[in-house]
Amino acid sequence: MFQSKISGLGYYVPDNIITNDDLSKIMDTTDEWIQERTGIKERRHIVKGEDTTTTMGVKAAKIAIERSGVDYQDIDFIVFATISPDYYFPGPGVALQHELGLKTIGALDIRNQCSGFVYALSVADQFIKTGMYKNILVVASELQSLGLDMTDRGRGVSVIFGDGAGAAVLSREENPSKGILSTHLHSEGEHAKELALLAPGMGGRWITDILEDNSPDDESYFPHMNGQFVFKNAVVRFTEVIIEALQANNLQVSDIDLLIPHQANLRISQFIQKKFDLNDDQVFNNIQKYGNTTAASIPIALTEAWEQGKIKEGDNIVLAAFGSGFTWASAIIKW
Repeated sequence: MFQSKISGLGYYVPDNIITNDDLSKIMDTTDEWIQERTGIKERRHIVKGEDTTTTMGVKAAKIAIERSGVDYQDIDFIVFATISPDYYFPGPGVALQHELGLKTIGALDIRNQCSGFVYALSVADQFIKTGMYKNILVVASELQSLGLDMTDRGRGVSVIFGDGAGAAVLSREENPSKGILSTHLHSEGEHAKELALLAPGMGGRWITDILEDNSPDDESYFPHMNGQFVFKNAVVRFTEVIIEALQANNLQVSDIDLLIPHQANLRISQFIQKKFDLNDDQVFNNIQKYGNTTAASIPIALTEAWEQGKIKEGDNIVLAAFGSGFTWASAIIKW
């Protein structure tokens, strides 16, 4: 069995900054209201026609590949996580392969929402540990701004989300004590509709139904979130999956050098930080700048933390996510 390590990281966010004050001009909200409930001060939205889910992923991937030192032609496989693909089908993995000029390697699309990057990381880790592949490109990219209800009706959800992409190159590591030590994946479909986008889809309304009705009151194609219910479940599952990862590796909370949680809500991150009695240097948050970029949030935060020198060789890095599905996941990395 081989180990897998992150050999390169990169991220990309659009230049277009949308502040809370900007949103207050188009919906009944305020900077104070948004910050109090989410901790978000601003987020990035693409300029229509300038970026797509794939192009953002390509930009992040190029940085990660360059930093990894791996040649483009030595990338063996692609795992792409998103809930906002350019097309309903095919998924963006094949588009990324084409845009990067990679060989006709496999491309797998992951649909695990906010947990998508950790799920993708776990899949890539297994492929490397079994010896099937040596270098895998893992990308998470989200273009959410064009699919939000930017009215008073949708403000509870729309103020939270932003656009962006993050990428990592996973490579084979000979040292068994380094790299990704373990990953832990869970789901609970009982609560699927508590955080969901119901249409278009057979579980809600198909595209033909929407076109026939042409109803301005139809909310089925906008995201729905039962905020309080999601929050209550998130703090429980975050706690459980972090403890599970620590126990699997015979580690204590005191062994955590840096926790990078999915950037869903700053209040959730602060709750988890307090729960584990971690200091500010042990938890990395950037939701204040970018909002919730769903699958892309962890790789964006991981890359920023690394760029800022907050991750050093030998550190124990914990990644944890919770989101729609419900799905939740964690990973422990010995850097």
